[in-house]
Amino acid sequence: MPEELLAPEAASAPAVDADEAVAARADSVAPGRAAARTLQGAAIWGVGASLPGTVVPNAEVAERIGKTDDWIHTRTGIRERRHARPDERLADHAATAARVALERAGVEPAQLDLVIAGTLTPDEPMPNAAATVAHALGAQRAGAVDVNAACNGFLSAFALAVGQVESGRARHVLAIGADFLSRVTDLDSKQTGMLFADGAGAAVVGAVAPGRGRIGPVLLRSDASAPEALRLRREPGATIEMDGHETFKHAVARMSEATLEALAAAGMSLGEIDLFVYHQANGRILRAVAERLGLDEARVVDCIERIGNMSAATLPYALDVAQADGRLHDGARVLLSAFGGGFTWGAAVVEWGRGDA
Repeated sequence: MPEELLAPEAASAPAVDADEAVAARADSVAPGRAAARTLQGAAIWGVGASLPGTVVPNAEVAERIGKTDDWIHTRTGIRERRHARPDERLADHAATAARVALERAGVEPAQLDLVIAGTLTPDEPMPNAAATVAHALGAQRAGAVDVNAACNGFLSAFALAVGQVESGRARHVLAIGADFLSRVTDLDSKQTGMLFADGAGAAVVGAVAPGRGRIGPVLLRSDASAPEALRLRREPGATIEMDGHETFKHAVARMSEATLEALAAAGMSLGEIDLFVYHQANGRILRAVAERLGLDEARVVDCIERIGNMSAATLPYALDVAQADGRLHDGARVLLSAFGGGFTWGAAVVEWGRGDA
């Protein structure tokens, strides 16, 4: 770099031996080069969630769109949803969800190597949501990355987290799914006004002993050949545009396919899964996937009635709900799958807990 472009102190600073600098930093950088060559196992150590306090019942939505409470419930499975107030920040709810997940995992913020936030609606483009959350938590040595895969945002963040842990480049990674979709939704639209909602969830992905990993291959897929089916344009005041019929068909087909692909990759069958946790997009989609795969509905988490479609937040929220009601226990086999605008989708098989590793 030309000397005239350097700050005065930088231009006059004495040269630093590169090898000495690397050695001085070695102890503060984790997990280090040796660990990076070790294929670790990975597991979910803890989950958490946070919802805005404002409840928006169907009656309020029905009045805006000229329909009834029952009409909305029949088509979506939703009775109410949460909307953030204008003064609420997405990063605050993401940080709250993260604190719960970290406490349950027994991990201090200072131990985090990386924070990955799956979100379509960050508070601002820069600093990104992950960095803002890391700062709020006091995760001073964590890297921070945002991922935009719409409703598939959490699963995408989770896939990156798992890869970093398994490669040995990180020991503790925080994967977040958070969206305030009410801010990019036409609340008077019969297509989207009754569906979309706000919330945040998080999971701590931690290292376990090699050979004792509890997360199977995380499959991610995409197809942007028909963006008009579900998209959000980059224009002032733009709101989500959705062809409900096309989106429904693709969501059911893709999550069904991804379920079978993830099971095959993990060497498992449908009958070996204790709990199916799908993106809470629409109650009819959940039932259609269960019917297509021949699943007992008791094994399919359906918690959309009180939360609506919170986009990237629904998977970690559904895990939090399932753990709270006792359906998740150590060793339980869980199938995760999501589908989002773009289109993007994916699935993975997870054995719950960290085991005795």
